[in-house]
Amino acid sequence: MLARHLYSNLLRLLKPAYVLRLWWRGRAEPLYRHAIGERLGDYRGTVQAGALWVHAVSLGETRAAAALVDALRERHPTLRLLLTHSTATGREAGKALLREGDVQAWLPYDTPGVVQRFFEQFKPVAGVLMETEIWPNLLHAAEAAGVPMVLANARLSAKSHRQGQRLSSVMYPAAATLRMALAQTEDDAARLRDSGVREVVVCGNLKFDMAPDPALIARGRAWRERLARPVVMAAATREGEEAMLLGVWTALLAAQRPLLLIVPRHPQRFDEVAALVSAQGLSLVRRSGWQVEPDDAAWQADVWLGDSMGEMPLYYGLADVALLGGSYAPLGGQNLIEAAACGCPIVMGPHTYNFAEAALLSLAAGASVRVAEMAEGVARAVALAGHAEREQFAERAVAFANQHRGAAARMADRIAPLLAPR
Repeated sequence: MLARHLYSNLLRLLKPAYVLRLWWRGRAEPLYRHAIGERLGDYRGTVQAGALWVHAVSLGETRAAAALVDALRERHPTLRLLLTHSTATGREAGKALLREGDVQAWLPYDTPGVVQRFFEQFKPVAGVLMETEIWPNLLHAAEAAGVPMVLANARLSAKSHRQGQRLSSVMYPAAATLRMALAQTEDDAARLRDSGVREVVVCGNLKFDMAPDPALIARGRAWRERLARPVVMAAATREGEEAMLLGVWTALLAAQRPLLLIVPRHPQRFDEVAALVSAQGLSLVRRSGWQVEPDDAAWQADVWLGDSMGEMPLYYGLADVALLGGSYAPLGGQNLIEAAACGCPIVMGPHTYNFAEAALLSLAAGASVRVAEMAEGVARAVALAGHAEREQFAERAVAFANQHRGAAARMADRIAPLLAPR
């Protein structure tokens, strides 16, 4: 109790900085400035009492939540949804999940008064937090309001577990209020139990149940055929990785001319990455520069910048092979399952601790390869892109993605009993 009190006081002191940060991020992504009052408990939207609350912090969690929501609607066709997010990309993607009568809002700032107003406003029948979202005051208020909470598609890396142990006086009591955690892997489950969660069930990874848009994949493949040269994609890159990539790209490829496709993880960095490419003297075109088909300049360019949202299947269809962002800098990697489902082989760096089991399974299935550093990754990707072995990798990638489907149904079966009116 004392630890949570100190935690709450710290957050109160940081509230002005939190609001300022939202306003600052709104320069590049205006949605961050939309309805800031919601984050502080000023909720204007209403949903009929008894809705299921699902919190998906950002884009990846929102897309994973879509598979779970679909499975729950199969079991409860009249399901009403309260959907919250923390990021602009999550909120934008979440619009596709809504039906008539559903509501979308920002996650409340984790101070006692704000989270209490959230529950008073919406009165959800149950709550589902996606993947890693454990907020002490939010969970305490849910328990006080009698709202059972589930951590779905739950993962907890060894690094996050160690960090949580240092804050155990705050985090463990919060984890103990969860009705259950539906874990991705046995390792995640063991760490969640050690962190205080009382009931943990291994259900697999929802991201295997995400179905990429076949029309987008087909369009990307058509563009690749028209290009008539290899395409290497840097997928969901993070800060520092693009500079690392560009530093080795021209040196390794003096005698070749593959297309480099860079798709940054965060949209607020699109302009920054474009400037990095131009500084290397490479010709650049941006996906946002054409509506339907690439223009004449695009077919001859050195680099394409994937500065659009919701088109990852198109980019994976376009690419012969992809370098996995977040894995070349020590950032834990990114989701590689979507690439596999689109038939795109992956070359990953050494840092995949946030997606450890998926990375190991893909390696075992022959759907990906691992390298020690960026220069080796670029060389391996270019070699694979121009080799007949690439098609075998692609076939194994799709088989790997299909093999591990079913988590959405297993999780929905666990959550559905909580939706009965109390």
